[in-house]
Amino acid sequence: RFRPGMSQIPLSLQGQSHMASIMTNVSAMTALQSLTATNKNLDQVQARISTGYRVGSAEDNAAYWSIATTMRSDNGALSTVTDALGLGAATIDVAYTGMNSAIETAKEIKNKLVAARQPGVDRGKIQSEITELQLQLASISNTSVFSGENWMSVDSADPDYNPVKTIVASFSRMGGVIAIGTIAIDIASVKLFDAADNSGILDSEDTTTNGGVIYSVATLDISGLTNNDNDLADLEQMISWVDTAISNMTTSAADLGAVKQRVNLQQDFVKALMDAITRGIGTLVDADMNEESTRLQALQVQQQLGVQSLSIANQASQSILSLFRQ
Repeated sequence: RFRPGMSQIPLSLQGQSHMASIMTNVSAMTALQSLTATNKNLDQVQARISTGYRVGSAEDNAAYWSIATTMRSDNGALSTVTDALGLGAATIDVAYTGMNSAIETAKEIKNKLVAARQPGVDRGKIQSEITELQLQLASISNTSVFSGENWMSVDSADPDYNPVKTIVASFSRMGGVIAIGTIAIDIASVKLFDAADNSGILDSEDTTTNGGVIYSVATLDISGLTNNDNDLADLEQMISWVDTAISNMTTSAADLGAVKQRVNLQQDFVKALMDAITRGIGTLVDADMNEESTRLQALQVQQQLGVQSLSIANQASQSILSLFRQ
């Protein structure tokens, strides 16, 4: 029933500012647009949660994606630098270990020569021991090899020989220009044997003052020396040669130790740098899971309300039928 003055428009149509049409449902269109936008945002949030990235592709944020992609590439190069430093450190360590062994062996030769200075000893037997020690020096030099690199026994006449060895130590990018840093190691002072010109620490030759015989630490022979003053002077000269070789090898070992320490420090720095770059990339592109979980719950509620709103809007056209009832 309608009372006088009461609007005779059905309650379902009251408050609607648009005309009633069975061809165009404006309310449904608005509800559908809102639901579509909610679903789109929901898909975005779900993608962030599943991948962990806020910027997963260039369409999300072209600038951040470009920076992150470049820095990931640089981080891959730094990983290779770490491998190169590890390889260099291992090569240095092998050379350092060989040098220490050579020093200890040379000390034994020196001890034998000092013992041979005593009149009445059998210098032939002492020479037999020295010969074995000399063979040991050669063995140490020839086997101190890592990844095909031997810094102690070289051939400077080889076309591929380079007395300066380099280790890749850093990778950097400045204004688009790439720079690769290296650590240089001069092995000219480290080599013990040089097949080309006998310029190593142990095969460097000298001539005895009185006997006029050419010897090196690796070839000296005392078996023929007697107790006369000239032979004893030559023996003392040989002791001096070995002592000088020990001093030179000690200096070389110290140099190798210093380089090894620098390589270790650079390894630590590169690893720390890679971690810092990774954190920086994460700041640009990683999703905040606390924030995304909150958005997910809000969007799920919006989605449910949007579906309900669309359902109501779709049913609104049914109210038009009441206008035609008898």
